[in-house]
This record gives sequence, structure tokens and C-alpha cells, in this order.
Amino acid sequence: MAEPGESTPKVSLVASRRAWLERVRSGALDAPEELATLRLVYGTWLVALSLKALGSGWDMAWHFRWLRDDFAPPHDVNLIGDAVVVLLVLFHWYTGFGVDRGASRLLQTGIVIFLLAAPVDVINHRVNGLDITAWSATHGLLYLGTAIMIAGVIRGWRRHGSGLPAPVYYGTLGALWFFFLENVLFPSQHQEYGVISLAAWERGNPYAEQSLLDFAAQQVGHGLDREAVLNFALPVPAWVYPVWLSTAAMIVLLVARRNMGLRWTATTIAAAYVAWRCLLWPLLVAGGFPPSAVPFLLIAGAVVIDLVAQARLPWPAEAAVGAFAVTGAVYLGAYVQSYVLVAPPIAYWSAPFAALALGLAWAALRSPVRPGALSQ
Repeated sequence: MAEPGESTPKVSLVASRRAWLERVRSGALDAPEELATLRLVYGTWLVALSLKALGSGWDMAWHFRWLRDDFAPPHDVNLIGDAVVVLLVLFHWYTGFGVDRGASRLLQTGIVIFLLAAPVDVINHRVNGLDITAWSATHGLLYLGTAIMIAGVIRGWRRHGSGLPAPVYYGTLGALWFFFLENVLFPSQHQEYGVISLAAWERGNPYAEQSLLDFAAQQVGHGLDREAVLNFALPVPAWVYPVWLSTAAMIVLLVARRNMGLRWTATTIAAAYVAWRCLLWPLLVAGGFPPSAVPFLLIAGAVVIDLVAQARLPWPAEAAVGAFAVTGAVYLGAYVQSYVLVAPPIAYWSAPFAALALGLAWAALRSPVRPGALSQ
């Protein structure tokens, strides 16, 4: 104990954090500390990915209202999430905590692709102005880097988080798959905003500011007319949207179900994504941004994935029946939604091709990712 008049020695916050970091790196944590640190680290991942999801959800609405700006508020929110992600990847790389070699490599590969793609995308905008579609090559690299990175987080959590209570373990794993799905579905929002924005222009009450409309006209080289707005709002063929949802989104939900092993995994994750979009919708509209079509049709396909998985069909039959049934549910859901609410243009002739692609992917996933998981 310090004598009267003597100052008590203080350990600086930086020094205490450095000491903690060294203990993590050396593996000197006891079991309770390790689990607490694991929850802290992966909880921080959820915060970072939430910021990225919020920024991306706002970003698409922003680009249907205003001309692009590198430091627009949605981009700033995304940048904060990206900064936290970079720090987390550096933490895992330095300490090796909470990841195995495979997860660490995925994290590092994903963040390198993302960080290389980001300036390339900025240069693309500087050279070509507004990138008129979310389906561009530079955007694709951003999505790819993010997907690889989240895959690393999922692998790390599955390998190390199972010692935590089941609600924490499965809740975090489900949230990570939600963020993976959100990343995959980001480009399809272009059509979901575009179909409503085109209709608003045709009514003579566009959501976009005039400078954005003028730029859309410049992109096609003539005056502002329906062709110019169509080229901006719906720049890809009508088969892209249903094929992407029937293949990419459904494959994510199928892998998520096998990865988690819970009975209604696909349905829960799809419903969570739709609920997220329904939550953002009134907030963005109240802020003066355009509305979007919400992909309720996702839930139809997800329910069928869970039902087919519970039927325990033999492998070849499961792939064939599952691909046919899921694709049919997605396209039927799109048809119903287009009449009851609103949906992007759908090229229904593309359904057989989507079913074939999904069937091949389903067959390639013959072995469950997690044998023996709960409640198959």
C-alpha cells in the first residue's frame, strides 16, 4: 500500500491493452477468459458487419436520388465498418486467436481483394463518372472480397465458438450467414429500386434529382427520355434478377442450412433479410429516399429448401427435386409479388436454366458441411 503523500503507480491503458494482447497471442488465457475474449471479438465482428449492411442498404437508395459522391454519408458508414474489419483481420493475423489457418487465410485473402478493389472502383468512377449499374466488374470484386472475408469469420466461429451456450453460438452463426446473404443480394437491389424509380419517372414525379437524370441521359448520348431512364434504372436483362435469386441466394441458404444444421435455418435467415429490408424501407422513405421492391419471394424458396432437406431424399433425388421445387417457388413467388405488390421485370423463360444451375450446385454439395448437427 502506498504511504500517505505517495502517488499510486498507474498502468497506462495502452500498456494494459498491450499486455492483454500478448496474453492472447501467447495462449495464456484461462478457459473463462478465452470464451469472454471470443465473445468480445466476434461481437465486434457483428458490429462491423452491421455497419457495412447499414451503409450498403442506404447506399443503393442514395444512388437513386443523388449523384455519386466518394464521401456520401452511406459511404462514410461503410468506411467505419471497413476500418473495424481491417483492425479485426490484423488482430486475428497477429494473435491467431479465434481462427485456424484456413479461416485466417480466408480473412486475409478477402480483405486484400477488397482493399485492392476499392481504389480501382474509385478510379473507375473518376474516369467513367457514375457507375450506372451495381453489376459492374469493380463492384463484383468488392462483393467477392467481402464474401471471402465473411466465409473466414464463419469458419473461425464454427471452429472456436461451440464452447459457448447454444443460443450464443447459433445466434452468432445465423447472424454471420445473414450478413453473407446480404452481401450476395446487394447487386439485385438495383432492379428492386429501379423498377419503382422508372415508374415514378413515367408518372412525371421522379425520385432522382435533375442532375442525376441529366447524367443518365448523357450516358446514352441523347436527351432525357424513357430509354435514358430505363438504361439507368434497369440496365441488365430481365433474366438476371430471377436467376441470381434462384441460384446465388438459394445456394447461400442451402449451405447455411447444412452449416448450422437447424431445422428452419434457411427460412429464418431469408425472413431475417426480408425483415431487415422492411425495417429500412420506411426509414429511408421518411428521409426522402426512393422506396424499393422488397424480395418477399426469397422466403418461398427458403421454405422449400428446408422442407426438401427434412424429407431426407437420396442424394440424386434431393438435388433434382430440390432444384426444381426451389426454382419453381422463387419464380412463382415473383409472379405473385408482381401482382400483389411490385417486383422487378422477370424473364420467366429463364427458369429452366436457373433450375439446372441450382441443381448442379446442389449436387456438388452432396456431403453435409456439418454431419451430426442438431435437428436435421
